[in-house]
Amino acid sequence: MDIKEAIIKRHSVRRYLDKEIEADIVNGLNSVISDVCVESGLDIKLVLNEPNAFTGFLAKYGKFENCKNYITVCGKGGREVDVGYYGEKIVIAAQMLGLNTCWVALTYKKGCVPVKAKDKEKFYITIAVGYGRNRGLPRKTKPMEKLCNVPINDMPEWFKNGMDFAMRAPTAINQQKFFIKLISAEDRIVSASSKIGPCSKIDLGIVKYHFEIGAGKESFKWKE
Repeated sequence: MDIKEAIIKRHSVRRYLDKEIEADIVNGLNSVISDVCVESGLDIKLVLNEPNAFTGFLAKYGKFENCKNYITVCGKGGREVDVGYYGEKIVIAAQMLGLNTCWVALTYKKGCVPVKAKDKEKFYITIAVGYGRNRGLPRKTKPMEKLCNVPINDMPEWFKNGMDFAMRAPTAINQQKFFIKLISAEDRIVSASSKIGPCSKIDLGIVKYHFEIGAGKESFKWKE
């Protein structure tokens, strides 16, 4: 599948098969992670066959089962948007490799994770990964006109495509606390902002990545 198809088909999955990830898939995922680390400057690692982090009350509360593989994301402070943007690159790559994923902020035992943040860095988040018992379900979404400043009938096609994919972005508690503005239709300048909410800045990074894929990164510019 191509990247757009992967975004359309990808849904959060919390229940996994008790099945190891094949070596060639691990190598492919680690190659993507390595490239993203170089591009982003984040410290991202794949943890395999670690059964303790997703056990106990928190995992049951989060409805996780057989989650033994996950990705950790660490980096300097203030990089929440980058964590979302580059983490989602890896999530979609995992989908293209035939894996399922779920962004996880709280419902795991952080003390059991073998990866620790380096000095003056922060442990941001984990991403569960593996073979799902199912493929997950589509999320409910707010109306498009509630998430941007352009009436649907007045949207340029590229902007509408970007919004369609932005609305497919996973967000904490499915809150969709983001807003996208078309600043200039003529110059194709767009801005994206987040409201106050749990992980909303990480969510914003995910949304921006999705918007770029839908609209075409070459079709517009983000407002600096």
